[in-house]
Amino acid sequence: MSLKGEPIQRMAGELARLPGIGRKSALRLAYHLAALPREEVRALADALSEGREAIRLCARCGNYTAGELCAVCLDPKRREDQLCVVRDPRDVAAMERMHDYRGLYHVLHGILSPMDGVGPRDIRIRELVERLEKGGVEELILATNPDIEGEATASYIARLVKPMGVRVTRIAHGVPVGSDLEYADEVTLSKAMEGRREI
Repeated sequence: MSLKGEPIQRMAGELARLPGIGRKSALRLAYHLAALPREEVRALADALSEGREAIRLCARCGNYTAGELCAVCLDPKRREDQLCVVRDPRDVAAMERMHDYRGLYHVLHGILSPMDGVGPRDIRIRELVERLEKGGVEELILATNPDIEGEATASYIARLVKPMGVRVTRIAHGVPVGSDLEYADEVTLSKAMEGRREI
């Protein structure tokens, strides 16, 4: 007898599609949800559905928001001469957690990946160029991930933007705080050496 059509299995199948949720975790969550009172499950489903309907892209930076502009773009204390380019809204949230960056953002919603058929027209590079052409940005900080696609995206944007007279910088990569050198790979150590600074 196949269990694929059973509600628990169907729930687990949908939950397993979420990032970071494997088959066992999905099944555990499905059983947990099955044990909850119907009102709690309905409240969760409503929150997910209504939240998804309310979320839109900020008209300026592309971050997730419920209004026309996100909270960062609406903040009058932010520096408008600095623009940090990130892959997706999760990266904005990560940058904001450090509380050090006071500029604005531009969210690409992807990275260049020719192997996956993702080119410059498939992510928000055109919108970035339009923002820069309006003037006022003195420094463009490229904060894409230090992987092959992230580096390729950063290099492409740097080559595209340099003729515009905007200073282009790249976030440093290297050894994470609290880790041991002996466990760092060669690329990480190489990046750490490249990004070293005087103390």
